[in-house]
Formats: sequence, C-alpha cells, structure tokens
Amino acid sequence: MLRRGMGRVGRPGLIGTMARTAVVAGTATAVAGGVSRHQQAKAQQKADAQSYDQQQQMDQQQPPAPPPQPAAPPPQPAAPPPQVDVISQLKDLAALKDQGILTDEEFAQQKARILA
Repeated sequence: MLRRGMGRVGRPGLIGTMARTAVVAGTATAVAGGVSRHQQAKAQQKADAQSYDQQQQMDQQQPPAPPPQPAAPPPQPAAPPPQVDVISQLKDLAALKDQGILTDEEFAQQKARILA
C-alpha cells in the first residue's frame, strides 16, 4: 500500500506560501530600491551639471578682479625714549646717599647704571 504525506498534493502548505510571499516581497523591495538609487544618482548628476553651468555663466559675466594694490610702506620706527637728564639723576642719587638711604656700594652701582 502506498502512503501519502499528510499535506495536500499539488498545493503548497502555509509555510510554503509564506516563504514564496517573502521571496517575492524581498525581490520587489530590492528592485524598487535599486531603481530609486539610480533615479537619485541621475537627479544628482543633473543638479551638479546645472550648478556647474550656472557658475561658468557667473564667472563669464563678472569683470576680472582688479590687480592687487601695492603694499603700504612699513611703519616708521618708534621715536627713541626722551633723554633723561643725567645730571639731575646723579644729584638725586647723591641726595639719597647723603640722607643715608643708599650705601656707597649701592650709590656706585646706580651711578654706573645711569652713566652706561
């Protein structure tokens, strides 16, 4: 005796139908995604070409840039510091020494600094 399987013969079961539906849906999604990407790429290329053409037209319409201006002359050097009256400084230093504020060594160091 021949035994047949539990399922129907000639028609897929529930799982077979679900698998077929998943394959069809996946294929449709992949094809639609590919078409969409292709259309987006073409639109981007067209937009880039239009942008390039517009930039070329703008460059042709604009007058050439003026030549660069010569550099400004360098600033004048700063004026030297005003001359300090050496004699009055020495008199002030001598007064500090006479008052006892400066020692002989300090007086000699400050005098050498002023005269240098």
